[in-house]
Amino acid sequence: MTVVVRAAALRGFAALVKRLGGDAGALLRRHHLSRASLDDEETLIPLRALISLLEDSARSLNCPDLGLQLAMAQDVSILGPLAVALQHSPSVGEALALSSRYLFLHSNGIAFTIVLEDPPGPGLAQLRFEIALSESMPARQAFDLGLAVSHRMFGMLVGDAYRLKAVHLPHTPVAPRSTYRSFFAAPVRFDQPHAALVVPRALFEAPLPASNETLRLLATSFLDAHYAVPGASVGPRVRLALTRSLGAVPCGIEPIAAALAMHPRTLQRHLASEGTSFDELRDEVTRQAALRYIGSTDMPLGQVAALLGLSEQSALSRSCRRWFGESPSAMRRRIRTANA
Repeated sequence: MTVVVRAAALRGFAALVKRLGGDAGALLRRHHLSRASLDDEETLIPLRALISLLEDSARSLNCPDLGLQLAMAQDVSILGPLAVALQHSPSVGEALALSSRYLFLHSNGIAFTIVLEDPPGPGLAQLRFEIALSESMPARQAFDLGLAVSHRMFGMLVGDAYRLKAVHLPHTPVAPRSTYRSFFAAPVRFDQPHAALVVPRALFEAPLPASNETLRLLATSFLDAHYAVPGASVGPRVRLALTRSLGAVPCGIEPIAAALAMHPRTLQRHLASEGTSFDELRDEVTRQAALRYIGSTDMPLGQVAALLGLSEQSALSRSCRRWFGESPSAMRRRIRTANA
């Protein structure tokens, strides 16, 4: 199944590229996207194409903070019908629960989840932004955009009750650190295992100023009536579950199946009908994470191995030779040279 995202994720792209002196149409065509696809925000485009478009645009336009700048043209309304349900939820926690349930309407390859385990400090929690693709590719601008838009959404939904404590990004800074600090108005930590907003746990109990139960029920009824949860396609859900748990727990089929409320044999049958398997998906997710940690961060390779759930650095070296045909250190040198 193709991993897609609504074209609303590129709202403001054409205007930003024009302001930077570029040609949006040429950039879109380079990634097999049409200018017309931006005119209808409900159009589904490959998530891979969006990610590569953002990386290419930032590089060719000499705009390292492109993801942050693009976020300024976006807010909760990019989520379409889901935005109405979120805005009228009684609390932040309820809004996040709805987001988890319906976010597939915006993209079947991203997730935004509350993580209470291993908190970054007393009374704190992470709001984690995850991207799951079958391909391994740099996604620094996509992570910047995803967290920046999420930050703006929470500020819009919660108002003064939103107290961002820190930002975690899973790559080295692509723009000056001061640019990130100015945008988020909070400490920004790079080379982290996950992309996340760090907030007080009390935020989840905060009421939403625009809460309206009648409007929320109308919105969720509309979503249930017009959009079917793609339960028959479990591959993207398995990728997201693996991405969330990579390195934290043994990534065997039993805990992943339990997280999806399935028996392991049932999960395997679903995946086989989609032309894949659990082992193949686990290998894809681990390969993608390895490319991100090695190519986009300065993490020591021993730490990378641990984050991937590998027993030791030598296992990382063997895996990289199988995936990429070279050692992790050679990969890091090659990618840095290419990005210089």
